[in-house]
Amino acid sequence: MTELVVRPAGNRQRPATAAAAVSTSARAQPSVDVDALGEQLLGKWAATRLRARSLAARPELHKIEGLTHTEHRARVFGQLTYLVENEAVHRAFPESLGGSDDHGGNIAGFEELVVADPSLQIKAGVQWGLFGSAVMHLGTAEHHSKWLPGIMNLEIPGCFAMTETGHGSDVASIATTATYDDATDEFVIHTPFRAAWKDYIGNAATDGTGAVVFAQLVTRGVNHGVHAFYVDLRDPTSKEFLPGIGGEDDGIKGGLNGIDNGRLHFTHVRIPRTNLLNRYGDVDASGRYSSPIASPGRRFFTMLGTLVQGRVSLDGAAVAASKVALKAAIQYATERRQFNASSHTEEEVLLDYQRHQKRLFTRLATTYAASFAHEQLLEKFDDVFSGAHDTDEDRQDLETLAAALKPLSTWHALDTLQECREACGGAGFLLENRFASLRADLDVYATFEGDNTVLLQLVAKRLLADYAKEFRSVDFGVLARYVVGQATGAAIHRTGLRQVAQFVADTGSVQRAAIALRDEEGQRALLTDRVQTMVAEAATALKGTGRLSQEKGAALFNRHQNELIDAAQAHAELLQWEAFTDALRDVGDPGTKTVLTWLRDLFGLSLIEKNLSWYLMNGRLSMQRGRTVGEYINRLLVKLRPHAVDLVDAFGYSEQHVRASIATGAEKERQDEARAYFRSQRASGQTPVDEKVLLARAAAGKRD
Repeated sequence: MTELVVRPAGNRQRPATAAAAVSTSARAQPSVDVDALGEQLLGKWAATRLRARSLAARPELHKIEGLTHTEHRARVFGQLTYLVENEAVHRAFPESLGGSDDHGGNIAGFEELVVADPSLQIKAGVQWGLFGSAVMHLGTAEHHSKWLPGIMNLEIPGCFAMTETGHGSDVASIATTATYDDATDEFVIHTPFRAAWKDYIGNAATDGTGAVVFAQLVTRGVNHGVHAFYVDLRDPTSKEFLPGIGGEDDGIKGGLNGIDNGRLHFTHVRIPRTNLLNRYGDVDASGRYSSPIASPGRRFFTMLGTLVQGRVSLDGAAVAASKVALKAAIQYATERRQFNASSHTEEEVLLDYQRHQKRLFTRLATTYAASFAHEQLLEKFDDVFSGAHDTDEDRQDLETLAAALKPLSTWHALDTLQECREACGGAGFLLENRFASLRADLDVYATFEGDNTVLLQLVAKRLLADYAKEFRSVDFGVLARYVVGQATGAAIHRTGLRQVAQFVADTGSVQRAAIALRDEEGQRALLTDRVQTMVAEAATALKGTGRLSQEKGAALFNRHQNELIDAAQAHAELLQWEAFTDALRDVGDPGTKTVLTWLRDLFGLSLIEKNLSWYLMNGRLSMQRGRTVGEYINRLLVKLRPHAVDLVDAFGYSEQHVRASIATGAEKERQDEARAYFRSQRASGQTPVDEKVLLARAAAGKRD
């Protein structure tokens, strides 16, 4: 098993410049217990994560750059067999079939595969997280015994055929049909036009021999909505499509080229009635439809809700990729030197520049927040899927939480990979340092398993529903954490009394204003109040929509769509901040807690700074206090500088995981060699005189 790669806190590299050294030695500095912090970051399924990381560190699973897409596909398919042989992919399946019924542990282990090769992670996700899970969660015992063993051992490579060329996020409107024929006791799967082809389907181009196909179930002339059907696609020996089935290769993509994405279409393909995955809806031999869920809408969302694990796993994988990128970029920034700003002879370490600190430390803070929030999401997911807490409300909360966090973490990963790439200059653009490759592979994370913008709209609708219930009952719920005393608060904001009172309290003191901003309750109030106000304003604007015609109601909603999505994003950011704050309570070491509190404050104040115009325009901050936000962020950067390497080492990723040559210490060796060379030149007295020195001497002589 791969051990966490850490160094004793006392051996950490300290600031290299004289100014930085003075600022950090003026008083006793806290230190980070890297081992303990690393254990906390591993979370509830620490042992599973470490086993998965041990596997991900093996070169057999690593991405090889420069392969053709055909070669990459073949390599990744072979790696799936390697995962099966190492018992790495069956944790969520039933014990009766060789699994361990460990849903949270399964996701925790699965998401670590992203550090080996994102194509491998997603290919495994298609096979076992989508195809296999659809059979398991939407099917019944008969389906499990018939297909799950072959799916688990890879005898049946399969597809999750939901998305169509014409409908991606709007699954309810897909056009593929499954019409029941009571004369033959069969369903007829058909794609009636080109836009109804299944598209972007993993395993569809070459490998898939089976598929779970989502289609509109039609029986006795009634459309009962989207259901899932098991369909054999190819002859398992020849790999040729079966009669009535066709497809195309999607070809080379912007990333994830180890996955054979393709298109599928069906021309009156007949399958047995029993191939309907009928946990939530069934058709008997006579064609009569029945379901344990009477409401078609609720039935649809229940079926899709069982597949929420895709969003959960992408959230965690995006966080892992951000950690790897920051480990490489921050390590490099402590070694790379550029420009001699504070010395005539010594160049500055990149991480001693304020701008370099801000571009990396703010993203480091967000990554910690996203990591702690993901652990809460994973525990919620395990509670639901293990049955420990599996009510309708629990499932709705899980779906909302996943829909809130997945957009933030995937966007953050792309932003972090790009910023880390730029922060490493030309070296960051080399494939050997992985930033460009990882960013290309993760690009699609923002749009699959739910387009990020659409997911945030789902969150916004839930917030509006919760707000309506809370307003009626004055029972403020856990999802939005609205400010109590809403009417009074609104009156203060409208009249400007909040702004005036705050300005008087500051009494011209930047220090007092900064103290208020760094206070936990002060940050919570600002972040929470923004969510509450945005939701309340949207709810007020949309009040009465239900009494309008469909066209006018849709037009009114559309006019406020931007505000709704902004509110959902603010809500998700608040959830991340709260998760970070909750995690602080579990930190035992005082020094670690101090440093993590600074990091949490940096995250919170960065959110406030990003939305400073809103806080100023809505009277939540005075101009004077608004000016102190950036100043206090800069002070936090200085405090965090000595602990930067500790904070990324606590992620627990070794060189075999990061695999970036700039993070191996090679840059330090080059810089040390250069410094030694110039020192010897100066000591020898043979160093050529700089022309600028001669000019300065000449100018001084003329003045004399």
